[in-house]
Amino acid sequence: MGLLNSFGDRVHFYRADVSQVSQCEQVLHRIGQQFGKLDIVVNSAGVFRSGGIEGVTEAQFDLIMDTNVKGTFFVCKYAIPLLKKSRHAAIVNISSDAGLHGNRDCPDYCASKGAVTLLSKGLALDLARENIRVNAVCPGDIVTPMLDEECERQPDQVRYLRELADPYPVGRLGQADEVASVTCFLASEAASFVTGAAWPVDGGLTA
Repeated sequence: MGLLNSFGDRVHFYRADVSQVSQCEQVLHRIGQQFGKLDIVVNSAGVFRSGGIEGVTEAQFDLIMDTNVKGTFFVCKYAIPLLKKSRHAAIVNISSDAGLHGNRDCPDYCASKGAVTLLSKGLALDLARENIRVNAVCPGDIVTPMLDEECERQPDQVRYLRELADPYPVGRLGQADEVASVTCFLASEAASFVTGAAWPVDGGLTA
């Protein structure tokens, strides 16, 4: 909030829990009332849980699917009428390398991000004639607060980070601004002929 407030009246912030469909609808309704249309939607809310399928409870499964999949789906649903009022509209959904291939010890997360990737492709086909482009960004391991929380749960954090970075051909983890730059490109008119793509931002991992 502090960073957003630094932009003054040029930024408006609406708090919502995207795992709740009613809140997705309400926040898009408020945006429509205030601005009348939308040009860009970036669905970046997500949660992660590590561990094999044996330990997954129904509540944990629901949290991941409700946030990662249902939230993305219904934000798109309620945003589309507003996006149709824009001449050059774009949706960018943040998926994952786990939405392109399997990852160990996170089957529920893989399922959720696979859904986001294919949702993006399906919507791209449905909305192409409406001049709404839809793409997915598929990051690998990125240094974020979510990764910091996962790291804090490890008995040997240095070893954990080293082993996490080891499979990457570039030899390191990604940075948030590297994902942001690709997201901004896909949202911009520079990517006017790009829709239905799933863009890896993963240091060569999925290559």
